[in-house]
Amino acid sequence: MKPNAAFTPDQNEIVLVLDDIRDPGNLGTIIRTADWYGVKHIIASEESADFYNSKVLSATMGSFCRVQVFYTDIESYLTMARRPIYGTFLDGLDVHQLNFKEGGLIVIGNESNGISRSIEKLVTQKITIPRYGNAESLNAAIATGVILDWVMNQKKD
Repeated sequence: MKPNAAFTPDQNEIVLVLDDIRDPGNLGTIIRTADWYGVKHIIASEESADFYNSKVLSATMGSFCRVQVFYTDIESYLTMARRPIYGTFLDGLDVHQLNFKEGGLIVIGNESNGISRSIEKLVTQKITIPRYGNAESLNAAIATGVILDWVMNQKKD
């Protein structure tokens, strides 16, 4: 087992922050998606699913070896952050209108309740994926993939 160790991300790095992701399949898929897009670090709330849950490990398809997940009190962590904090909301700014070249923290909310109120007040920019159909919301792991696709395409330019 890896130690639950804090890390210092590079200044222009994109780091995912998971606010109470409870479903092990979602957590594993988020880790795998992060690995696909080159995200090396994830901060997870203490209430998020256990990294060593067999469903999490299975869903990562080996990506758990390459992505570091640090469980902590994310409110305290974000309070100390000295970088942009983007939060995923249904009423945020279209993610395609933002420039992520400077890096930052991207908060993904709970599957049922979204980002908690205590974390929402720390978000410096609310973002959203534009909706064209009638679905109420996206799955947390799918939303992470859509956002990372846009973010990392910008960073490679």
